[in-house]
Amino acid sequence: MLCDTSLGFVRVASVIPSVRVGDCGFNAERLVDNALSASRQGASVVVFPELCITGYTCADLFGQPFLLNNALLALQSVLKASEGLYSVLVVGVPLAIRNATYNCAVVVCRGRIAGIVPKTFLPNYNEFYEGRWFESGSSLDVCEVEILGQTAPVGTDLLFRMGELCFGIEVCEDLWVPIPPSSLQAVSGANLLINISATDEMVGKHQYLRSLISQQSARTMSAYVYSSCGYGESTTDLVFAGNAMIAENGEYLAESQRFSMNEQTVFADVDIEKLMVLRRKTTTFNSALAECRFRTVDVGLTPRPFRLERKFNMFPFIPDDERNRDNRCNEIFNIQVSGLAKRFEASYSQTAVIGISGGLDSTLALLVAVRAMDKLGLSRSKVVGITMPGFGTTGRTYNNAINLMKALGVTIREISIKDACIQHFKDIGLASDDRSVTYENSQARERTQILMDVANQMNGIVVGTGDLSELALGWATYNGDHMSMYGVNCSVPKTLVKYLVSWVAMDGTDAEAVPFLLDIVDTPISPELLPADDKGNIAQKTEDLVGPYELHDFFLYHFVRFGFAPRKLFVMACMAFGGKYPAAVVKKWLVVFLRRFFNQQFKRSALPDGPKVGSISLSPRGDWRMPSDAVSRQWLAQAEALPECFEF
Repeated sequence: MLCDTSLGFVRVASVIPSVRVGDCGFNAERLVDNALSASRQGASVVVFPELCITGYTCADLFGQPFLLNNALLALQSVLKASEGLYSVLVVGVPLAIRNATYNCAVVVCRGRIAGIVPKTFLPNYNEFYEGRWFESGSSLDVCEVEILGQTAPVGTDLLFRMGELCFGIEVCEDLWVPIPPSSLQAVSGANLLINISATDEMVGKHQYLRSLISQQSARTMSAYVYSSCGYGESTTDLVFAGNAMIAENGEYLAESQRFSMNEQTVFADVDIEKLMVLRRKTTTFNSALAECRFRTVDVGLTPRPFRLERKFNMFPFIPDDERNRDNRCNEIFNIQVSGLAKRFEASYSQTAVIGISGGLDSTLALLVAVRAMDKLGLSRSKVVGITMPGFGTTGRTYNNAINLMKALGVTIREISIKDACIQHFKDIGLASDDRSVTYENSQARERTQILMDVANQMNGIVVGTGDLSELALGWATYNGDHMSMYGVNCSVPKTLVKYLVSWVAMDGTDAEAVPFLLDIVDTPISPELLPADDKGNIAQKTEDLVGPYELHDFFLYHFVRFGFAPRKLFVMACMAFGGKYPAAVVKKWLVVFLRRFFNQQFKRSALPDGPKVGSISLSPRGDWRMPSDAVSRQWLAQAEALPECFEF
């Protein structure tokens, strides 16, 4: 879709052009061609490598006025070519300023030099000892310079603004020092950090470089664009593989192919709005601000519209790659286990009481409980699993509940709620054919009463089973399954619950339980509060009523973590799910999500304790504080005005 700046995205490009060492005219031609191509593809900022006008490996030729003059002529041709571009170019050029030569990043915008940033830290550990040819930008004692008939600001204290986008520039080695200039640029407002570089290759160096860029973008909560020279540079003593990389808040969005003999350009649609939200929510971010003194240059352009092509993970709570998924599951499960173990000890409990339905949430809570007993060196029999058949309980879920508890070695109790509920319906005058919310909630509250009373009876605590997705939607009975003495799943969304149960099934600890765990994963999600169908199958399927949990978890993550507006949530969801759900369906469930999220806050305000496992939690004690009577009208108005179709 055509993306305007209101969605918060900006397209940036990192280019590795062909170079000929010392041939400034050729280098300028290749730079211009690549700039034109990147601009046509919607890039607002186009970044080129260090000293790309001359080639980085000119060595003592940098002392030749002839080369420096040719570099100026080449820069002039770049300025001329940029007059019709609606993109900002960042170009590496050697410049003679007063009595010294500087290794500079020149910011070019529509025929003008918007500013010049000289390199601060000059390397002295390889054949290219830059102190032989260049001075550090920190020695510069002027704040502007006359160049090619223009007066341009110069210095290591420059930031550049394009509407909501603000970028700072550092040059190669600047990133490798203990306190990179980009750290100070970031706390002074730069949300895009640019590094024009010439990094030679050595064994193991590339992985270290990647970690530097990733970490710098993460700690500065920024997008980081890196462009390093490649094929065409001299290989007299060193080889330059060409590295074009774009990271955002610690994650790589785009990377070039190393050791390529061809020119390359990589693009990324960075989310400036997301970065600014993260900074504002991180109150320690501005701690170093008093030390910074930067001048801001308005380049005279705003980020341009472009066709959004960014990829969005359908399951933001679950990492894309398998290794990270396993590590994430291991961490989350251990946090849950450790949290319950501590609460069990602190409360001097003798038992952990759990209602076992044969569904996903109670299964995960049961797995956490038995592993907590293992961790404490206690018998698993101290976990009391209670199955409480009701009017909607099916044979599949009942049998899975019983068989799973047997396989895990816990104490099993079966207490039917039917007679108690029938008596309660008579007591309150509920008609026998009534299937209203009263009919459903009475069952949930009866089950909770049983759990609480058995916990009292057996000197135990009730372990809650409700998950993060249910809390977000308010899909719980107030003072029913909404309540427990410790909610181990309170920060785990439904999409992750399913994955965690599968992961535990495969870890090899409880082989006898594996068949039942896998069948539970395949069972439709249901509260089983309405009678089964004529064939004894589940009649009440949660996702038919409140919508697909994978959509709701997507909305939840981006709404709570980044505060995205309904329009942005809609666009991202349509792109993430790639047509799996028509736009009209995405819109429908987004409206449901927003309405329920606002209306059901009163339930979250009274949540029991439970462990936080990730960046999203709805605990009213520290993570999500929202008035129970907040008005959703404006959010719903934007959501309801969304289109019924979406153009990819």
